[in-house]
This record gives sequence, C-alpha cells and structure tokens, in this order.
Amino acid sequence: MNTYKTARNLVLPGIVLALAACGKKEDPAKAAGAGGPPPAMVSVITVAAEQVSNISELPGRVEAVRTAEVRARVGGIVQKRLFNEGGEVRAGQPLYQIDPAPFQAAANNAEAVLARAEANFGLATTKVNRYKSLVETNAISKQEFDDLTSAQKLAAADVAAARAALDSARLNLSYATITAPISGRIGRTLITEGALVTTNDAKALAVIQQLDPIYVTLTQSSVELARLRDIMSQSGQHGVKAKLTLVTEDGRPYPLPGQLLFSEAVVDPQSSSVILRAQFPNPQLTLLPGMYVRVRVEQGVRAGTIAVPQQAVMRTVDGSLVMTVDSAGKVTPRPVKTDGAYGQKWIVSSGLKEGDTIIVEGLQKAKPGATVKPLPWQPAGAAPAQPAAGAPQPAAQPAAPAAPAAQEKK
Repeated sequence: MNTYKTARNLVLPGIVLALAACGKKEDPAKAAGAGGPPPAMVSVITVAAEQVSNISELPGRVEAVRTAEVRARVGGIVQKRLFNEGGEVRAGQPLYQIDPAPFQAAANNAEAVLARAEANFGLATTKVNRYKSLVETNAISKQEFDDLTSAQKLAAADVAAARAALDSARLNLSYATITAPISGRIGRTLITEGALVTTNDAKALAVIQQLDPIYVTLTQSSVELARLRDIMSQSGQHGVKAKLTLVTEDGRPYPLPGQLLFSEAVVDPQSSSVILRAQFPNPQLTLLPGMYVRVRVEQGVRAGTIAVPQQAVMRTVDGSLVMTVDSAGKVTPRPVKTDGAYGQKWIVSSGLKEGDTIIVEGLQKAKPGATVKPLPWQPAGAAPAQPAAGAPQPAAQPAAPAAPAAQEKK
C-alpha cells in the first residue's frame, strides 16, 4: 500500500507539468516576428494632381476632297491615251483623243450652210435697200416691199440658225479631245485605244481625285457632340487654340495639323451617330482615300487631374478599384471612377485624392487586409530612383548557406 501511494505521488506532478506545457501556445504574431515570412514587397506611387490635355479621339476614314469621273461627251473610236496612269493631271489637260474626222466634217458642213445663209441675207438686204426709195415714190406697191422685208428677216434667221449649228459642230469637235475636269491624281484607265465609247456609257473612262487637301470623315456619338462643340468654341480664347492630330493606321502621328468642319455635321439615321468632317493638308499625298485613321482633338489643359498607371486599376463586375497602402503597410481596396485614358494612364474622376499611396505592381501579392512592404515604382525603361535620405532600405538578401562539411570518419 505504501508503495502504491509513493508511485502515485510521483506520477501526478509529472502529468500536471505535461498538461501545462501542452496548454501554453506561442502567439502567432510573435512567431512571425521571430522568424515568420517577411511582408511581400510591392511597387507603389503617391497620387499627385497634374495637368492633362483635353483630348477627344475619334475614328475616321480618309476621303478625297473632290472626285470626278472622266466621261465621253461624244461617241466615237478612242485613238490615243494622253496621260500616265496614277500621275498628276491638271484641269483642262487632254486625256483621250477620239477620232475627230466625223466631227470635223460636220463642222465644215455647218460652215458652208452658214456661208449660204449669209449670202441670202446679203441679197435680201440689198433688195430692201434698193426698193425702199421706190416705195416712197409709189413706184412699187407696199405689199411687194413688205414681202422683201419679210424675206430679209427670214434670211437673218437662217444665218442665226446656221451659226448655232456651226457652234454645235465645233463644240462636238472639241469634245473629241477628252480633257480633265479637275486637277488631281488620275487612276488607271478603264478603256483602251480602239474601243468605242458613247455618251450613255455606264462605265467611266477614268477617275480623278483631288488629294490635297484631304477630308477625314469622323464618327461621333450625339452625346459627345455637345462636349466637342464646347471644346472647339473655346478655341482661340485666352491664347489657347484647338489642335487636331491625325494618327495613321500604324499608330504614327501625322506631322501636319488639321481643322474640324462642323458645317459638314450630319446625323446617320441608322446608327444615330454624328458624322463630322475634318480637313488636313496632304502635300506629300501620304493620306489616300479609304485609309482608316484616328483624329485627336486637343484643346487646352485640365489642371488638378489625378491620373494613375493603367496597370494599377483593376476591373471587376462592380466597377473599378485600386489597392491603397497606409502608413503601416496595410492594404485596403478602394473603388474609383475613371474618365478616359491619357497616354498610358487612366484619368480618375473620383475615389482618390492627393497623397494616397496605391499599388502599381505586385497586386497578386496584395490581399485586402494584408501587410506589405512598399517600394517606389519605376516605369519600364526609367532609371531606378535613389531612395531618399532616411527612407527604409530594402532588406539585404541573406547569403547562400555554405556547403556542409564532410563528416570525419570515425
């Protein structure tokens, strides 16, 4: 019995000590501070207001200022083509030569008819002048003199008709040489020498387009039209002028500025969008009809605007948000509203203020409520910024552990 009591007295204190050791757990925060994983490093920027340009970007398509189809005014056989395809032509320049022989013959015949009419008119005039003195002395009757006067008038009418016929014949003769109606660049010929052309052909002989200056037809929603008109109405006020910049299909800016022609604004009945027209100089003929381009309308600057890098804004089903970091390094999501792009940035209209710190890179590591270590963000291609005096330096990477020494043989 004494032996049992002695054993029990020895075992119970050991059990109590074991249970006490099991119930004492280490604080997780202390454990993390003692040797847990460090906070994730993220790249951040401090939000600051800046001046951004008022820019409206519109899609458009290039069109020729003037387009003219070259057509035959008289029928005949084409003898010559007098231009180079794809070259520049001037108004009135000969382009095609139709066989002029039939028209020359018609002109010659009209000249002969006119000569006969003029001879008859001269004879009738001579008779009237001769019989005028006779009728005054009653040597001839008045009826006979009236007949002579009517014959003179008929001869004069014949002269006028013959002269008009001659003018028509000469005009047709001139139409045998087909000339350019406008100046511009002419395309390929749609008819060859030896072909028969008529005045009612559905197909034109060639097409001429005037390309300097050039039109750009733009499409804009009716909602944005009023805002665009306000921008253009402020052009020239306080020394600020609106600027139109064209961006080509490959993304390069066109070097010459243009102007917006609101007088050409038309509403498309199918899409309810507004069709505008801009005009650009095109001395080198680099802009060709049919090209798709974009036109940026820039006027003045907008001060106090907050713009953040596009990669800092996340899109969700509920809208846009950014991740902010407070002074303790804690991550907090914040909803924002964007108002268009400005270069590689989004313009933020609400949700941020100057002095806020937002995460630009490392968003996948920044969970809401987590603690991170912020580092200054550097845009791609920029030189790394030197940390300010007193700023926390990034933790040095631990050296790689040395290779274990070979165990001595015992």
